[in-house]
Amino acid sequence: MPTDKSPVFRKAIIPWYHSKLVYGAMITFMLLVLLFGLAGISVARENLQFNDYIWVPIVLVVLSGGIILFNIIRLIRRHTSSR
Repeated sequence: MPTDKSPVFRKAIIPWYHSKLVYGAMITFMLLVLLFGLAGISVARENLQFNDYIWVPIVLVVLSGGIILFNIIRLIRRHTSSR
């Protein structure tokens, strides 16, 4: 009868969506969204017709900045825990 011990010697399997490559691609994509939002803010400030809709690029900038920050924190934690 086999025992139900968890193997300590095995390395944890990291799913593909938690790899450094995917985090780097996501940070790059979110940087593009952040730049797009900043361009939208500048256009909305220049044209008086778009002043009511300036909240849309602000939301894009805030959300993409948050995603970039959280992904950088995850990469730093992974780098420091692997040592």
